[in-house]
Amino acid sequence: MADALSAIPAAVLRNLSDKLYEKRKNAALEVEGIVKQLAAVGDHDKITAVISLLTHEFAYSPQANHRKGGLIGLAAATVGLSNEAAQHLEQIVPPVINSFSDQDSRVRYYACEALYNIAKVVRGEFIVHFNKIFDALCKLSADSDPNVQSAAHLLDRLVKDIVTESDQFSIEEFIPLLRERMNVLNPYVRQFLVGWITVLDSVPDIDMLGFLPDFLDGLFNMLSDSSLEIRQQADSALSEFLQEIKNSPSVDYGRMAEILVQRISSPDEFTRWTAITWINEFVKLAADQLVPYYADILGAILPCIADKEEKIRVVARETNDELRAIKADPAEGFDVGAILSIAKRQLSSEYEATRVESLHWISALLNRHRQEVLSSLNDIFDTLLKVLSDPSDEVVLLVLEVHACIAKDQHNFSQLLLFLVHKFRTDIALLEKRGALIIRRLCVLLDAERVYRELSTILAREADLDYASILVQALNLILLTSSELAGLRDLLKRSLFNAAGKDFFLSLYASWSHSSMAIISLCLLAQAYQHTSSVIQSLTEEDINVRFLVQLDKLIHLLETPIFAYLRLQLLEPGRYTWLLKALYGLLMLLPQQSSAFKILRTRLKTVPSYSFNSIQNYMSTEMQLSEDSNMNEDSNHLHNRMNFESCLQHFVQMQQQHRAHLKSQKSSDSSSISSKETKEVQNSEEAKGALMVTNINRQPSRLSRKPL
Repeated sequence: MADALSAIPAAVLRNLSDKLYEKRKNAALEVEGIVKQLAAVGDHDKITAVISLLTHEFAYSPQANHRKGGLIGLAAATVGLSNEAAQHLEQIVPPVINSFSDQDSRVRYYACEALYNIAKVVRGEFIVHFNKIFDALCKLSADSDPNVQSAAHLLDRLVKDIVTESDQFSIEEFIPLLRERMNVLNPYVRQFLVGWITVLDSVPDIDMLGFLPDFLDGLFNMLSDSSLEIRQQADSALSEFLQEIKNSPSVDYGRMAEILVQRISSPDEFTRWTAITWINEFVKLAADQLVPYYADILGAILPCIADKEEKIRVVARETNDELRAIKADPAEGFDVGAILSIAKRQLSSEYEATRVESLHWISALLNRHRQEVLSSLNDIFDTLLKVLSDPSDEVVLLVLEVHACIAKDQHNFSQLLLFLVHKFRTDIALLEKRGALIIRRLCVLLDAERVYRELSTILAREADLDYASILVQALNLILLTSSELAGLRDLLKRSLFNAAGKDFFLSLYASWSHSSMAIISLCLLAQAYQHTSSVIQSLTEEDINVRFLVQLDKLIHLLETPIFAYLRLQLLEPGRYTWLLKALYGLLMLLPQQSSAFKILRTRLKTVPSYSFNSIQNYMSTEMQLSEDSNMNEDSNHLHNRMNFESCLQHFVQMQQQHRAHLKSQKSSDSSSISSKETKEVQNSEEAKGALMVTNINRQPSRLSRKPL
């Protein structure tokens, strides 16, 4: 300290702390001259003492004017040292950097000015302190004083120039510092950071691309900044990096993909679009390197397929298609289970497009990695069943294709239909709204006969008789009306003279017995008219309720459709199809006379040629033991005599007895559950309607009753 005091006159030191800038400036010039003289004679010990004096007595002083003088003095000393300043930078720079956080804005301003002058002198030697200076500049860029900001910007430009021309700059040491600052929200700091990234990236010897994953997330974060200028700067930097990626042979796609999938879910539209664009380019450039990240990428892309912005939807769909087209192998890191889990999760998306693509993925996985998917079947099967209730027909059709693909082997086939029956039981609304669509599509995808045989087997064991009856009626209506099941109807028409038809008829009969109208329909379809008549004759008063009459009404209307054209044509030969006439008249007798079905069937029977009734009477008198051998489809060469219709009728009667007993049990039950109450209300309503219909019928006299005796 004594050396410094002896080197610098007291008047100079006094002026150095003066409140007037001019006096401090003049004093600094004196210091510069003194240091220059000392440097000329090589007295670095005194120079060190002078710098120490300026630091501790001035730069670190509690007096603001002293601190200002200290800063200008340190800058002057550096100028005086000139080419020899580098060896004293460890003393000079720290107090200047420390002043950047001074409470007095003027001190901060002079600190910028001092460091600017110091940097101009030492240039490249300055790099050793770069990280500390960068940290200080980062803070000053957001300074509350515009003058300090302006001074900091001038210093920043100089430091950038020095860095770009230096070969001592360490990007490895700088990146951690940059990464820490990237998530700062202050707009001035963000501009400062983007500026540095852009400058460093422009330096050929600095590989910023190799460190891009370290600050990529921060750049994407800036895309949603409220300032248009910052958004544009960040976008410009990202565009430049993307172009470099396309031209670079070595890029860490994996780390960046992890960042991008997070940004794809950003609420900001521009951020989402930029992120999905990057992912799209990555898939095109290096799909093989992204294999371990497919699940994460898919999880980000699928929601974007239904994005509200069209341009995002277009890029997302393109990326999804490209990703699905890549045939990756589990040995390469392709995680089938993870992909399957993502697709399963997206099946619950509120957007139809996302659910559709999720099903496409499951289907693709089944085709390429069937065993791996089936090993995880327990995890996705319930979800796939729930999708059957989806409001979108396209989604339902696709999930049926997935189910059909799973059900290629017998075990999964049986499981599918068993679970489907259970699903219909727990969700009757699904059966009513989508039952026909589901069954018809499965029949197309899995072979109709096989589907119906399996369903019949399951329903034959069904303990819930009400549900069994409902489902059988639904299946029967589908069988009678669906164009996809025309082959099954043709097979049933040959039941009496074809072994395959007979076997299929009998396979349905057991479960169809849950519904009397289903059995009647089945027998009419199989042209087993004598048995049809026997079934009708076996019906009791309890069987003929409103539900039965509704089903009968549907059947009568169906008899007028092209499906039963063969039956109507057979009425042209009543002598050969006597049992058909008897069965139809039996149905007519069960219908209320005022119903439309009664009128339709009566009109149809009136068209039977009258000339043939005499032959019928003659035939009946000569053939007292008439059997269906008289039917062209039931002659002695057919299988009629080998079909045990008596046993079939016995099974039907027993099944109907079970239903009647179950109905009586329900009526007498004092259940308090809501479902039981609702069932009772439906039954009471149906019985009331039936009673009303019977009353109306009784009130309407027949034509014979109005004729005089």
